[in-house]
Amino acid sequence: MSFSLDRRAFLASGAALLAAPALAQAVAPSIRRVSPKLDRIIAPDAKVEVIATNIKWAEGPVWVRQGGYLLFSDPPANIMRKWSRKGGVSVFMEPSGLPNPDPKIVREAGSNGMAMDHQGRLLIANSGGRSLDRYDLATRKRTVLVDRYKGKRFNSPNDMHVAKSGAIYFTDPPYGLLNGDDSPAKELPHNGVYRWTEGGEAVLLDGSLTRPNGIAMSPDEKRLYVSVSDEKARRIMVYDLDARGMPTGSRVFLDASAMPGPGNPDGMKVAADGTLFCSSPGGMWVLTPEGERLGVIEDGMPIANCAFGDDGSTLYMASSDRILRLPLKLNGWKA
Repeated sequence: MSFSLDRRAFLASGAALLAAPALAQAVAPSIRRVSPKLDRIIAPDAKVEVIATNIKWAEGPVWVRQGGYLLFSDPPANIMRKWSRKGGVSVFMEPSGLPNPDPKIVREAGSNGMAMDHQGRLLIANSGGRSLDRYDLATRKRTVLVDRYKGKRFNSPNDMHVAKSGAIYFTDPPYGLLNGDDSPAKELPHNGVYRWTEGGEAVLLDGSLTRPNGIAMSPDEKRLYVSVSDEKARRIMVYDLDARGMPTGSRVFLDASAMPGPGNPDGMKVAADGTLFCSSPGGMWVLTPEGERLGVIEDGMPIANCAFGDDGSTLYMASSDRILRLPLKLNGWKA
């Protein structure tokens, strides 16, 4: 989630549903090269393909390797959809988050960010249910893993990253609550970045960020990246991690305050070689581990999140009301 409340309110309205097809046809997605170094990652003749449209707000794509398909969220519609090359788009789960939400309290009832755990189970940032959930794709059993910090309910978990140890790093902004920070349902005084391990409690890593959003780790797990989608302080933070996976310091990795174009810092993924694919103003930016901007995938609309898919050499992107696909020269899963 990475844009103003006014825009999301529009997208969630009936007007947005009528406008979605026109939006999808208005701008052809493209690639803008900032550095010739991008040619190592994206071929000069590579094309961005639109594979799904008519979505209220596309989010949280994740590739299910054992099934060979993509899942993605539509938080305001409370739907999780599936896409495959053979079957196209279908509804995978409805509701994807909180059943029967109260519109006076909940603004986004559905699932948001997603990931796969090391046992091949789906992990869901349940925005409306205010929890991290695990869904067994074989048995269809859904389990709440954690929904509180020190006895108080989370705001609306947004995105996550699974470490090699199985620990889950996740963000918890107030986007799922009507009126955000001013919601009477908000129990925590902060919007946090957390770490959770099986059998334990959530540990607060940072409670100072106004709008923590996308989250990812470097391949060696010595760095944790967190995007801040606050329009007044747009940036991506990086945290140095110790051997226990806990932060020892932080700094601004990308200052997005003056970057033009639609969107704010949002979801991101880090390839096995350290290349970052980060939602930021203008689209999906490709960055080196040092923060050098190599290029951007532009769609004329905010691009909220991405995932590696197929054999790891395809980038799938959730862009406003549609899903994009782009072949890569690198493999996100293999160095």
